[in-house]
Amino acid sequence: MTLRAYPPLRVLGIDPGLTRCGVGIVDVTATRKASLVYVEVIQTPPDMPLEQRLLAIATGIAHALDTHNPTAVALERVFAQHNLRTVMGTAQASGVALHLAASRGLAVGLHTPSEVKAAITGYGAANKAQVGTMVAKVLGLAEIPRPADAADALALAICHAWKGPALAIAGAALTPAQRAWQDAERSATRMSS
Repeated sequence: MTLRAYPPLRVLGIDPGLTRCGVGIVDVTATRKASLVYVEVIQTPPDMPLEQRLLAIATGIAHALDTHNPTAVALERVFAQHNLRTVMGTAQASGVALHLAASRGLAVGLHTPSEVKAAITGYGAANKAQVGTMVAKVLGLAEIPRPADAADALALAICHAWKGPALAIAGAALTPAQRAWQDAERSATRMSS
């Protein structure tokens, strides 16, 4: 049987934040091989007016979208934290990213941190060092992308691509991490039914 050639899926992953917003783009083939396209961390100083910080983040994300033309966007789902200031900044940066994706007609996948960790490492409670190490391994990089926000953005993009239906074709084998994530997802679905 011959597999039809599919173009790689290009995904922009965004790890939202006001001080550091990770932006990473990967291409993923139908056989789940991922390659780095672009990575950056948009940084804004805490003493800058909020509207200027959001503008800087929007400008950086728009540049990545318009320069690299991803076909999908993956964004970390905002979750409750004890630090209200941090969660508000994350939510504001997420809103900017959602707006930019929607204005370009791109669907956005929202992924929890534990979902991303499980997809990348096979363990939903992995630490940042483990995620960074696996991102470097998956992408064939000599070093872990730094700061951690860069690795997190790339992990989001990889997670989204591996989860997406575009890769669910005959003959595509799952990696151990993907298999563990798929098993965990099935188990969670059964428990909620």
